[in-house]
Amino acid sequence: MMKRFFVLLIFVAAVANAQFSVKGTMTPPEKSDWVVLYRIDGAKQKFISNSTIKFEDVDLGGSTQKVGRFELTLPADAKAGAYRVSYRNTGAGFVDFFFNKENVEFVFNPQFPEESVLFTKSRENKVYREYTEALSLTQRAIDSLQVEYLKSDKKKTKKAYKKAYKEQEEVQEIYEGKSEGMLVNTFIKASEATNSDDIFDDTQEYLDHVLNSFFDNIDFSDKTLYNSPFIIDRVTNYVFYLNIAESQSLQQKLYKESIEKIMGIIKKDATKKEILEYLITRFTIQRNSEIVDEVFEKYYDKLPANLQDAKFKEGKLAELSVSVGRTAPDFSWKEDGKDYSLSTLDDGEYYLMIFWSTQCGHCVKEVPEVHEFMKEYDNTSVIAFAIEENDLDFNSWAKNKLYNWHNVLGTHPTYKFDNEVVQKYRIDATPTYFILDKDKKIIAVPNAVEDIKEFLNKEKTASE
Repeated sequence: MMKRFFVLLIFVAAVANAQFSVKGTMTPPEKSDWVVLYRIDGAKQKFISNSTIKFEDVDLGGSTQKVGRFELTLPADAKAGAYRVSYRNTGAGFVDFFFNKENVEFVFNPQFPEESVLFTKSRENKVYREYTEALSLTQRAIDSLQVEYLKSDKKKTKKAYKKAYKEQEEVQEIYEGKSEGMLVNTFIKASEATNSDDIFDDTQEYLDHVLNSFFDNIDFSDKTLYNSPFIIDRVTNYVFYLNIAESQSLQQKLYKESIEKIMGIIKKDATKKEILEYLITRFTIQRNSEIVDEVFEKYYDKLPANLQDAKFKEGKLAELSVSVGRTAPDFSWKEDGKDYSLSTLDDGEYYLMIFWSTQCGHCVKEVPEVHEFMKEYDNTSVIAFAIEENDLDFNSWAKNKLYNWHNVLGTHPTYKFDNEVVQKYRIDATPTYFILDKDKKIIAVPNAVEDIKEFLNKEKTASE
């Protein structure tokens, strides 16, 4: 009797202590020596655990190569679902995977995690990876045939399209069957392509079909999909990558239409809240206050009161005090003995504002480049606001290198970034660019020189 009791105790203890492992190998290794494991919970990440990366030298084909290895554990009662291993504080430094009561092992290049990841253990992830690669291949074939059909040989291409469409149907059927009873079955069904069974004769009809059918197989109320990156990824692709326009005004219109479409599909208020907060955050990063204002007014403010987050709204609006859609804060300066102010400046259809410094390495390289190519845009006036400790270098730059611009000096007795105008514009790095319309409304916040060129070229093309 006692023997059976002890055997039972050992069995219970073994079950209680059972756990699953998540092992990763980086090649080449990342510079950081830590990884963090999260569970995806809606549009948010929930911390699970963390671990260190161990570095070692391995022999590959006669040459020595350094790799980084890490291991994380999940308890026996860990929820099945989507998880994320992160190895960077910012940027695309993570690997997403599914967990469903099995050990997971993978190898990847940390510079290209999504493209390079190879799962060496975990049936769920192997099947899903195989499926996405097979689906991608057939989709590329279908897309290329559609483009070819619109350009050239109709009859031959139409026949090839039918064949490619049939092959894609077979891929879907195979992997839905292969994944039956698995966690990834839900994601495979939701990923089913929505191509037409017949090729399109008109480009616009084809584009309309892509947009109108994009969410056909996605159930926004499905908790498994919701607690993964799947829905957020699809929303991101639809809003930010499928709806692209040549001009800023048309782009804003497409953003609004795409959000309206998504909100019309989602029925659950809690899901709407998560998606709206994600989109608001994305547009806040872009400093696109016009879209953020509309999303708050038209959708977020109409959610049930218990779902609205006043602090979230207050924080985002504060971040957008200087952003696309807002009127640029006014300030004054002297130039050649004359008084100027931004609000009364009247020498351009557009205005490019540059916050820079003669002590900034990036600035002294970029700003002369901007000065050179801005000679091509006679309808755009430039205001270069130099954030400086003193005027020693500023005067030389203004006179000899940045001539024909409005050059403004901004200083502060203790810390130059505490300058009143710098604070108004929430500048914490240089160079920072703003493009204004003739009424001094901010219409773009370029991140780099190429973005300035792209924006001005689009506006130039649209006006011709």
